[in-house]
Amino acid sequence: MFHPSNGINRLLAQIDVGQMWQKLSHPFRSMSSTNKCQMAHRICQMVPAHCPFERNVVLFGRSLFQIPALCKLNPFYEQVIELRFRALSYLADQCDEDVSCYCR
Repeated sequence: MFHPSNGINRLLAQIDVGQMWQKLSHPFRSMSSTNKCQMAHRICQMVPAHCPFERNVVLFGRSLFQIPALCKLNPFYEQVIELRFRALSYLADQCDEDVSCYCR
């Protein structure tokens, strides 16, 4: 019997996320330091520090229920958060910039 999740699971098992990430991030490795600082700023601005989908539903001052963080379900979540962390580290260590505005 065919079940839609079986096909999706087989497809996800064939995708090597690490190898795909290496191919996508290759152009950024050959950039100059000025461009790297600008790119690091853009990455820190675009990638949120926490999951934007997590919410507490409140009605008349009482919490009804909580919508959990759904970002963990995304297969690229860990790579995107790692990229943001690397960008923050690059700005702090190599560019000697204050990154406290990105850490909320």
